[in-house]
Amino acid sequence: MSGLLPLLPPTALDYFASLVAEDASLPLLETAIAIAQHDYPRLDVQATLAEIDTLAARLNRRIAADAAPMQRLRLLNRFFFQELGFSGNVNDYYDPRNSYVHCVLETRRGIPITLALLYVELANQVGLHACGIAFPGHFLAKVHMPQGEIVIDPFTGQSMSRDALDALLVPYRRRGGKAGASDAPLADFLEPASPREVIARMLRNLKEVFRSSQDAARLLGVAERLVILLPDAWEERRDRGLVHAALGARFPAMADLAGYLEHAPDAPDRPAIRKRLAELGHDGASRLH
Repeated sequence: MSGLLPLLPPTALDYFASLVAEDASLPLLETAIAIAQHDYPRLDVQATLAEIDTLAARLNRRIAADAAPMQRLRLLNRFFFQELGFSGNVNDYYDPRNSYVHCVLETRRGIPITLALLYVELANQVGLHACGIAFPGHFLAKVHMPQGEIVIDPFTGQSMSRDALDALLVPYRRRGGKAGASDAPLADFLEPASPREVIARMLRNLKEVFRSSQDAARLLGVAERLVILLPDAWEERRDRGLVHAALGARFPAMADLAGYLEHAPDAPDRPAIRKRLAELGHDGASRLH
């Protein structure tokens, strides 16, 4: 007998952690697909990537090698929005499947961010230069063209004028937006979103869906991924701790909440979190690690 311990296969969380370990190598589409593994543990991420590549190859066969960018864009829009029929799920916007790329591929319905991910991927695979935009309240896609930038609403398939974009910003500006950003020029809101920002937004969308439906078990899967993705965002660790507490996992809850209090000394909710820790039986005598 060798005495060697059996090697355990990596978990879905291990896989997710490996994908998001470094900004420079974070594979956006693969990571976005992998988000669904907390709900679909048998999901084959590579098969979903291959399905998207097949769609891109199908479109590429219709585009001449010397086609101008505008012609490529027209063919892409016709293929994506008309032939394939991708559009926003207006009938069930808060269905969590709208945030799962493999489900959106199947149903052709999604929310702006998942539709934008697929649109941008196909655009880049047919020779265009596209990116996602983390616009306040409504994720958008942007295509760089020789004559300028074209902003697409992936939910409707419409190109967005400056006036339409300004109108989308009105509620955000009225709420005051982020510090120093509410009065920023429109161009500041049209910067490309980083892969980590996109994944965080996808997870926070799901977080709100499961929090609203009080589905603590599924919420925990999202909270785990947010802590892995954003290790310095202590509010995410606090929220994971509260989910642990709701599920009766006392010690993980105490560890997360105590860590939050230690690293967020100016947080306005400190009294409430201290109270929750006391209810869990943490007397503050020893530091949790």
